[in-house]
Amino acid sequence: MKTLRRYVGRQILGATVLVIVALLMLFSFFDLIQELGDVGKGRYRLSLALLKVTLAIPSHVYELFPVAALLGTLFALAQMVAHSEYTVMRVSGVSARSMLSIILPLGLSFAAFTFVIGEFVTPLSENAAQRLLLKATNTGVVAQEFRSGLWVKDDRSFVNVTQVSTDADLTGVRIYEFDDRSRLVSISSALSGEFRGSDRWKLRDVSKTEFLPEGTRATREAEVDWRSVLNPAILSVLMVVPERMSVADLYNYIGHLRDNRQATERHEIALYSKITYPVAVIVMMIIALPFAYSRSREGGISAKLFIGIMLGLGFHLASRLFGHLGLLNAWPPLFSAAFPTALFMLGGFGMLWWVERR
Repeated sequence: MKTLRRYVGRQILGATVLVIVALLMLFSFFDLIQELGDVGKGRYRLSLALLKVTLAIPSHVYELFPVAALLGTLFALAQMVAHSEYTVMRVSGVSARSMLSIILPLGLSFAAFTFVIGEFVTPLSENAAQRLLLKATNTGVVAQEFRSGLWVKDDRSFVNVTQVSTDADLTGVRIYEFDDRSRLVSISSALSGEFRGSDRWKLRDVSKTEFLPEGTRATREAEVDWRSVLNPAILSVLMVVPERMSVADLYNYIGHLRDNRQATERHEIALYSKITYPVAVIVMMIIALPFAYSRSREGGISAKLFIGIMLGLGFHLASRLFGHLGLLNAWPPLFSAAFPTALFMLGGFGMLWWVERR
């Protein structure tokens, strides 16, 4: 069994690597075509576009690996069936359950690889890609959520920042402070802000207007220390969509949103998706296994690969669909994130049970 496990593992690993390389080449080509529209803006040149496409590869690996595992497993098993190797295995007493135990260790390795890529590599590469594009085309602007700039709620204050540089320096800061009865207490305007550590910012050229019972009072200072829960880590989160953030960043940012009584549903769905997504790699390999039991007259390798592509696309679309439906219908975030994976897992085990009974 050990020799068989190594042989089957090598075949599936080789086929999966070929599939993921082919998919990456295809998606990188599409990315390059899209980036060509920005070439020529500011300092953005073709060399930077190629670098940005390269930095997008880890995110594609993370998103496409379940599909690659499905197609790689399908291709490897179909090749074994075509060369009668799988027939010899079955005659030797290898059942569907035994084959499942053979591919499961490889599936766990694939899942661990997917988690590492999604947790450690993708957030860094995505952040670097966004900084590269924005620094080359928009003189270092990181985020502008509205025409007036970036808006963030900080305890009882609302903070408006016109621009956030790639080094997390602030330009055009306005702080609207309210009391516990939601009454406006003061408005502060600063030309710029620099992070000094320990939740402390140094604001420069600050004008402050206070609304007092006896009237308003205006003051002006060259520099002011401003304490805020905002820090470069939180601001950098705004550069990456929740689906491509790490689990740690998502968890911390959800805590920040809850402390300020803001909606967390999208980030919670993204968090649970990040946790359950590696399991999808194993699920896809389980779904591929029953196709090895189909006879050659029921369709060759091309037919099985086509079915695999359709299943992979169906899983990808279902995951996206349930994420959006969960937001619209206020479904529990864990259900919205995990239901497609659980559904396909039940389908895979159902097909295995069916081929065992035939």
